[in-house]
Amino acid sequence: MADRITYVGLDVHKEGIVVAVAAGGLRGEVREYGRIANTPTALDRLLRKLGGDGVSLRFCYEAGPCGYGIQRQVSASGQECVVVAPSLIPKRPGDRVKTDRRDAASLARLHRAGELTAVWVPDARHEAMRDLARTRLDAVHSLRRARQQLSGFLLRQGCHYGRPAWTKLHRRWLAGLKFEQAVHHIVLEDYIAAVEAAETRRDRLTTQIEAMLPDWTLAPVVAALQTMRGIALVNAATLIAELGDLSRFADPRQLMAYLGLVPSEHSSGPSVRRGRITRAGNGAARRLLIEAAWSYRFPARISRELLLRQESQPKPIRDIAWKGQVRLCARYRKLARTGKPANVVTTAIARELTGFVWAIARQVMLAAG
Repeated sequence: MADRITYVGLDVHKEGIVVAVAAGGLRGEVREYGRIANTPTALDRLLRKLGGDGVSLRFCYEAGPCGYGIQRQVSASGQECVVVAPSLIPKRPGDRVKTDRRDAASLARLHRAGELTAVWVPDARHEAMRDLARTRLDAVHSLRRARQQLSGFLLRQGCHYGRPAWTKLHRRWLAGLKFEQAVHHIVLEDYIAAVEAAETRRDRLTTQIEAMLPDWTLAPVVAALQTMRGIALVNAATLIAELGDLSRFADPRQLMAYLGLVPSEHSSGPSVRRGRITRAGNGAARRLLIEAAWSYRFPARISRELLLRQESQPKPIRDIAWKGQVRLCARYRKLARTGKPANVVTTAIARELTGFVWAIARQVMLAAG
């Protein structure tokens, strides 16, 4: 049966796909098939040519900017297709020649040997939610940049507010500024318009996320995560949009490693050296958890806003959230008393917070099952 399996490596680009084929068996031939257009029609033609006479095809290609369209099309045809993590592809230290043909042949050979690590592929609905969440993050970054540009202009002109910025009082203060050069008033109004446009875009996308949530299959997990301190609706939706179905992680340590929140290590013999966190995996989700971890520097308590978020959730989920808050708040104070830098303490709290996020998601899955 192994001889009837053909492994196909695809080196995918915007305009074309370089194809390599590896026959089944440990010593099977690896040959170049050629280049095809990156279109559904060309891919269908490839599937018909390679999949004749009952041959089972196993495709693979690297995750990249071209998305998951190829994987969905191949899977819909009844053949197997995996998307592999580029950073986890084995490479020879002395290999200094890189071409599209070599990459495709290497993918086919490594896929046959079982040396590739597949990434989780979201369905179309989940990918749409992820795109929406990432668009909102882009809007937040644009707003931050617009505010920094306005603040930089005011600093150059010697204007200091001295109070919390970006409030109604701050806006009135901006309107009362006077400059010697008339053109500076035009510059100020243009910067203010850019900030207001960025705020409007952020709020519009936030409303779209809220409207899309009820029809999302992972909406119960999003609602349950809001019982945790520091994780409100938008943060919970963005976190799950980035991570997807958490049931694919067997334990919280796998999720921590996926997020790059575990320390790097270089050990040999009796020597054990641990360094900074690995920062592997999903950076956006890691940043969200670190931002949420900052809220645990205050004493444990159920605020009015948090209570409203918890009212609709069952007691087991509320118990996990309260247990996590008590532990993380105490843990934060204990680590802070040792004199560790605030960013190190917050990262450690984010790593433990990941465990409670996994536990709540697992509880939701058990209740649904």
